[in-house]
Amino acid sequence: MELSELYGRRIPASQVPKELLVNQQIRKYPMIKVEKKTIRCLRCGQVTPKQVAYLPDNQYYCPSCILLDRMSTLDYLVGVDEPNAFVKENSEVLTWQGKLSKYQQQCSNELKKYVTSGHKHLLWAVTGAGKTEMLFELLAQNLQEQKRICLASPRVDVCNELYPRLQQAFGRTDIQLLHGSANQSYRYTQLVISTTHQLLRFYHAFDLLIIDEVDAFPFVHNRQLEYATKQALKVDGALLYLTATPDKDLQAKIKRHEFSVSYLPMRFHTHPLPQAKVLLRPNWQEKLQGKHKLAHLDKILANWIKRQEPFLLFVPRISLLQPVFEAMQNLFPTLKGQTVYANDEQRIEKVLAMRQGEFQYLVTTTILERGVTFARLNILILGADDEVFSLSALVQIAGRAGRSLQRPKGDVYFVCHEYTKTIKGAIKQIKYLNQKAQRMLHDG
Repeated sequence: MELSELYGRRIPASQVPKELLVNQQIRKYPMIKVEKKTIRCLRCGQVTPKQVAYLPDNQYYCPSCILLDRMSTLDYLVGVDEPNAFVKENSEVLTWQGKLSKYQQQCSNELKKYVTSGHKHLLWAVTGAGKTEMLFELLAQNLQEQKRICLASPRVDVCNELYPRLQQAFGRTDIQLLHGSANQSYRYTQLVISTTHQLLRFYHAFDLLIIDEVDAFPFVHNRQLEYATKQALKVDGALLYLTATPDKDLQAKIKRHEFSVSYLPMRFHTHPLPQAKVLLRPNWQEKLQGKHKLAHLDKILANWIKRQEPFLLFVPRISLLQPVFEAMQNLFPTLKGQTVYANDEQRIEKVLAMRQGEFQYLVTTTILERGVTFARLNILILGADDEVFSLSALVQIAGRAGRSLQRPKGDVYFVCHEYTKTIKGAIKQIKYLNQKAQRMLHDG
């Protein structure tokens, strides 16, 4: 292990070679603060009653972050103050050759203006608006200024999609990808792409911290990850949130002026968001076992297959993945597809295979509701009225379609028992965003 691997970090001393621990630059931090009736974990910020966290000999451990590895009052954390030990680039760090639209450029300029030291900003842009590309000039500016940056997301799939895109856009910059399934050993880099859980291992490291999909599970309303965000950011660092579907809490913070905001209701290709069609199919689950296995949806599917267009079939429960997949195999035995869900050991490989055209479809849970892009995609949500599909989830899933210039429209179907308030709300929100985009185009 190199000393640089401890820059801006706070990790268990047990993970550091003993010969390195004697270095005078290393700071030591207690793991747990013992209070009168509770213990407070200084790694994840969680407060736990003593009786829950008790160990023999009046010692305590934190049950909240035990998945990172068990830490107790017998342990301590170590790290080195972030030195920003980066070589200043003489050449242009942004190697991306693309061009932003007029409206994307306006947002990009606002980011460079408002995302400054000690400031909080929100980029609120519809799915497919090109949020990643709008970040490029801000990232380049901070890299040139030798600042350290992290782009974090709650979802592994989002990180995996961002990594190659940023590698291509910043071809001269070493970028670290950090998540539980990443095949990279940790090293000190100026630009880090990580899941939000990985922020628990950083301490006052980043001058600029960007949280993508800020309204997504497991980040939203998660105190542990909010604590991790605060700890990973430098005291005077800049915080940028990205979302297409801010929840009520975030919108309330906007009204209280806790964030400045950049807003773009238009996709990069200026075509409207695909409007979902509602198909009432009572008892569609029961029909999986009958003659009409996919509730008379075969014509829609056959049309997509004939046009060689990829599609995602969303289901509300893991238990429905296999029955729907088997129904697809019975209807279209030669068609290549698979199932995928959050804890699927082959999740990354299956998503990559879909992107490369090896599969024409995936049967999936909400794990692919956001942050993944497949060209020419169509969407079908089975059980769109299930409570697992929130309004924002429905809007996000619908937003997977029509993201490419080759086919900017896309088909979206909500299959449901009943036309619920949530479904009506999602359709209304998509219509509203499209109207806002049309007004923006009309006003020039």
